[in-house]
Amino acid sequence: MAIQIPTELLDGCVLGLLTRGDYYGYTLTQEVRQQIPISESTLYPVLRRLKKNGWLTTYDEPFQGRNRRYYQLTASGRTRLTEIQTDWVAFQPAITTLLGGHTHE
Repeated sequence: MAIQIPTELLDGCVLGLLTRGDYYGYTLTQEVRQQIPISESTLYPVLRRLKKNGWLTTYDEPFQGRNRRYYQLTASGRTRLTEIQTDWVAFQPAITTLLGGHTHE
């Protein structure tokens, strides 16, 4: 896929995954990569920004002598996800129409 994912949509993808539970960075990247091609170097700055904005928190858990940093959705992160989902519902059919596709309205 050569299309670059807009920042807001990538934020929404990460926040949406975190509604399923807490993830550590590597598994979060793998989950996103199952759907869209991104690199770990793409995702970690997104995670830092989402944390800085208060949309997620982190905690560390020991694993095989190392710590894994887990990411957890906050209440304001859930609110932000709802905003992104609302924007997407309006945005997606417009892009589909402009690309010559059909919408299911």
